[in-house]
Formats: sequence, C-alpha cells, structure tokens
Amino acid sequence: MASLFLPLPHRFSSPAVVKRRRVSAPFHIHSSIRLNSSANTNSSVSTCKENSFQFKEVRNVACGVLAVLALTTTSPVFAANQRLPPLSTDPNRCERAFVGNTIGQANGVYDKAIDLRFCDYTNDKTNLKGKSLAAALMSDAKFDGADMSEVVMSKAYAVGASFKGTDFTNAVLDRVNFGKANLQGASFKNTVLSGSTFDDAQLQDVVFEDTIIGYIDLQKLCVNKTISEDSRLELGCRN
Repeated sequence: MASLFLPLPHRFSSPAVVKRRRVSAPFHIHSSIRLNSSANTNSSVSTCKENSFQFKEVRNVACGVLAVLALTTTSPVFAANQRLPPLSTDPNRCERAFVGNTIGQANGVYDKAIDLRFCDYTNDKTNLKGKSLAAALMSDAKFDGADMSEVVMSKAYAVGASFKGTDFTNAVLDRVNFGKANLQGASFKNTVLSGSTFDDAQLQDVVFEDTIIGYIDLQKLCVNKTISEDSRLELGCRN
C-alpha cells in the first residue's frame, strides 16, 4: 500500500474579505490529506472507463435523435386538408422539375419550393428520370406515361395528380400524399412506398412487384378496393 501526503496551507486570504473575525470552531482541520492506493485502483479505473464509454454511447444516441427531430420539424409535410401556399408566379416553374432539388432529398428540406401544380409532363421519357423532387407540390399535375424511375419524391404532395402508366421503378416515394390521385397502370417495381398514403386513389392494374412498404402502411393500402386481385397478391393483402 502506498500513501501520499498533500500539505494544505493553514491560512487563506481573499481580496473580497473586508473584515475578519476570530471564530472558534468545535472541530479540527487537518493540514494534510491522505490518499491511499492499493490493488483496487486498477479495477476502479476500469470501472470509470466503462462508465465513460457508456455515457458517450448514450450521448451519441441522444444527439442523433435530436438531429432527426430537428430535420423533421423543419421539413414540410402537407396534409390533405391543409391550406397550400399560393401558386408560384415563376413562368419557368414547370421546368424546375427537370433540375429538381439541389438539397434535401429524403428529408424534404429544400432551398426553394418546387411548385409543379397543373403542369403537364405526359409521356416525358427523359427529363424526370432520377430527379430529386422532395416535398414538391404536384396536385392536379399530369405525369401520364412518364418515366420517373429512380426519382426521389419524399414528402411530395400529389393529391389529385394523374400518374396513369407512370414508371416508378426503383424510385423513393416515402411519405408521399397520393390522395385522390389516378395511378392506373403505374409501376412501383422495387419502389420505396413507406409512409405514403393512397386515400381514394385509383389503383387499377398497378404493379407492386418487390415494393418496399411497412406492415402498417400495407394494411392501409390494402383497404383500397380499386386494387386488382393480381396486385393484391403481389402486395400480400389479406383482407
């Protein structure tokens, strides 16, 4: 066992003290502190390291959760009954779909809103493929027969839009609002549809081969009575 003695000064002076009084104390202050070191030191250090590592893990997880909440809070999500912003007055607003978002993608955070409402992209086979249209406003727009494979449409608002025969192969369409949209004959082959809604949408002859969708979202989708029997088998609908 090793002992370490640290002497302490008997008197302390402070510039903030103006008057001093002599006070008698019923206890004794020792002028030294003894620190004992033994074989238990190694185990104590090991325990401290483990606790420190666990604290860092908890801190990292907490920071990650806060970051997700911050992004989610700043990301626009338009409900079916929510009032939308006024139609953009930009004369080239429809052409912005050919460029897409410069930032954002999966979290729907953008530098400027992409307003594609009432635009017509019927049978467009080249300009939309692989574009990022996160949080785009697409209500009442036409994409019939368009090639939108590998497109990113996270948090897009496509209520009342027309996607008849549209190719969404390998696209990311998470949290898209397809309410009352016409999707007859569209292809969602190997497409991410997690969190997307299809309330009152027309889904006749839609291809759902290898579609990626959550169990709860699947249950909501299978409620749609316009889905053909073949499509229901592809999805695995039980009702």
